[in-house]
Amino acid sequence: MKISPTTAVRHSGDLFALALDTLRALPRRPFQLREFIQQAWFIASVTILPTALVSIPFGAVIALQIASLTRQLGAESFAGAASVLAVLREASPIVTALLIAGAGGTAICADFGARKIRDEIDAMEVLGIDPVHRLVVPRTLAAMVVAALLNGLVSVVGVAGGYFFNVILQDGTPGAYLASFTTLAQLPDLWAGEIKALVFGAIAAIVASYKGLNAKGGPKGVGDAVNQSVVITFMLLFVTNFVMTAVYFQIVPQRG
Repeated sequence: MKISPTTAVRHSGDLFALALDTLRALPRRPFQLREFIQQAWFIASVTILPTALVSIPFGAVIALQIASLTRQLGAESFAGAASVLAVLREASPIVTALLIAGAGGTAICADFGARKIRDEIDAMEVLGIDPVHRLVVPRTLAAMVVAALLNGLVSVVGVAGGYFFNVILQDGTPGAYLASFTTLAQLPDLWAGEIKALVFGAIAAIVASYKGLNAKGGPKGVGDAVNQSVVITFMLLFVTNFVMTAVYFQIVPQRG
């Protein structure tokens, strides 16, 4: 199916409009606390184990590559700092976002798509119930909270895995690993990763909600919407990550 430039622009505008509607609906009462807790528990249950398992090889690969490079440059003492900073700033929020989008986002999109083709969304609007306030807002907040918590988990597991592979397998020095980390790393690095995770979780939930609420064509249309939501989310995540990283290096002075 060919997509014209005007169609792409229209869909981009509709997605941005949904994000604004979600932002405006956040302070509205009553807050759907029960829906929020259910969705947070569901997203955490389907993502926590895969995230922990993925973070181990992620941290190991980063540690092995950086240790090899620093050894060639004669800077083995900085292997710990480079590994930990790479995990905290980049790997941890990216891994978290990919799992949130791939597991939680697809479930949100499929749920909304099924409601849409069964005309449940239209029925809610007829009854005067705002689907954005009732359904999208609690799912977006749940994805953001779970993403922030999972980012902490990935950071701990990734750093521990990097330490194990660098010190145990590559005969690194534990003291040098920890000393370089505490010398170059700083608290804003952790906050930057947490903020990235919050933003990425919101993007994943809003994109999944948009594609699900606009699903057409029966069950096949729902499946297509799920696939499209994952692809669009991944593209937006990498673009957003680049922008946020560039802004971070401009406003936060780095230790030397």
